Amino acid sequence: MDSSVRGGNPSSIPNTSHGISELADQHSRVLELPPVAVASNLPADNNRVPADVAVSVQQNPHDAEPHSTKFPLPVDSEYKAKRIKLFSLAQPHMRSFHISWFSFFVCFVSSFAAAPLLPVIRDNLNLRKEEIGKAGIASVCGSIASRLVMGFACDIVGPRHAGACAILLTAPAVFYMATVSTATGFILCRFFIGFSLATFVTCQFWMASMFSAPIVGLTTGITSGCGNLGGGAAQLLMPALFDLIASPSFIGSPGFTAWRLSFFIPGIVQVLMGIIMLACTQDTPLGNYRQLRKKGNRIKDSYVKVIIKGVNNYRTWVLGMIYGFCFGVELTIDNVIAEYFFDKFGLTLFVAGVVASIFGLANFVTRPFGGALSDFVGQRLGMRGRLWVLWILQTLGGVFCIILPLAGSLGPAVAIMIVFAIFVEGAGGATTSIIPFVSRRSLGLVSGISGAGGNVGAMLTQLLFFTSPSISMETGLTNMGIMSICCTIVVATLYFPQWGGMFFGPSKNPDATEESYYGREWSAEEESLGMHHASMRFAQNSKATAKPISP
Repeated sequence: MDSSVRGGNPSSIPNTSHGISELADQHSRVLELPPVAVASNLPADNNRVPADVAVSVQQNPHDAEPHSTKFPLPVDSEYKAKRIKLFSLAQPHMRSFHISWFSFFVCFVSSFAAAPLLPVIRDNLNLRKEEIGKAGIASVCGSIASRLVMGFACDIVGPRHAGACAILLTAPAVFYMATVSTATGFILCRFFIGFSLATFVTCQFWMASMFSAPIVGLTTGITSGCGNLGGGAAQLLMPALFDLIASPSFIGSPGFTAWRLSFFIPGIVQVLMGIIMLACTQDTPLGNYRQLRKKGNRIKDSYVKVIIKGVNNYRTWVLGMIYGFCFGVELTIDNVIAEYFFDKFGLTLFVAGVVASIFGLANFVTRPFGGALSDFVGQRLGMRGRLWVLWILQTLGGVFCIILPLAGSLGPAVAIMIVFAIFVEGAGGATTSIIPFVSRRSLGLVSGISGAGGNVGAMLTQLLFFTSPSISMETGLTNMGIMSICCTIVVATLYFPQWGGMFFGPSKNPDATEESYYGREWSAEEESLGMHHASMRFAQNSKATAKPISP
């Protein structure tokens, strides 16, 4: 760390509890589309602009002539939307927004469809605890490599093709689950279905490409939160499908057949979403990568340099570790929580699934809350505020993970689980709000490595605490909470020269600017070709993350 930094006292950070209502007001305004918004650089004339349309005329250094493009939302100099209109499917911003989160949601359902049915599946396949644990590990382990590849693919071919390929190539494994007859087959199916969780990277990359820096925490929080709802929806949906198929008034299939038929529903929806993503979305606000390259509006980047710039930035790896103990812990809970309530409190399969679904369904509120809180504090206290929000949320998540197994009755256990979900899932939203600022050139790779870190964390926690017959579920939850608190300390190592870190302010070096930070990813030769212009526009727009809002 640069020795010439301004010291920062964490105690000087003001109390923002009085600003909770302001936080809600601010983001409700972000979610509202004003009647008309016109880019500030639009030449004045007497032509009336239709309501609900934002017009941007912006010179792209790669173009011979400036773009004159109409968007349904107000945009910044990168054509990224500055507002969110939730009940809109307008191309390009809001359509990518909704299709990306719903695709991730469907893949989440497919990946965790087996978890609430384990009491039936384990009897059908004669699974031992070790085999159930291995299957849980396999479900999250598969996406480690796929998320790394997905990040790179988003940088090179764009999120549209990368996401659709992940969805369509993993769908056959969902259907094949209906045919498994051995523990090995069950483990392998969960492994290959887990590859689809790489759509998280597509989701995050797309949002950072479509929405402006001041609201990136909110947008990534909403989309990842809605996607993660799939974990809770699976807990609710799969037992309901099982009961429906096994019901004599419907199909009347035996229990050992009903669970197999249930997998056809998420498999079919997954195929449909892959096709819709290909047919109905675009990579960037101005079009798809291939079209932009043909027009000369986007220069093809070097595969090797994209990898090098992302891998050499230590912040990439720190955020991957942090994400391993918020999202990783969440994935582990998705795998074990239904079985925990089923065994400890003697619930029926359906009731255990309903109770367990609360944890995953809480993402609808908790993830956006974490991202919105990070945006709110970040605009007042800069990147330092974002880092403090992340550390506080994730540490409290670990605390309530420790408290959860201490509950001796169902009511308190559910209440503690909900509070646990608020903090651990909110930490996931706070993490994804920081990821887009690490690198502009290697955004996809940084997102991929960070996302893979979440799955590595899930793999480690399940392997260490939930596979051995000698470790009870209660002990496993306690140990996982302790490990999460300890590993969250690394947030203190994150430092941006232009913004500072948790304990130190920005560097006094006059070269410590946003332009310098993002510009160093490009060589002089690449700058002469104009390849760095997008990074410079992002640098200008990212200044809002450290600029306080006027009272």
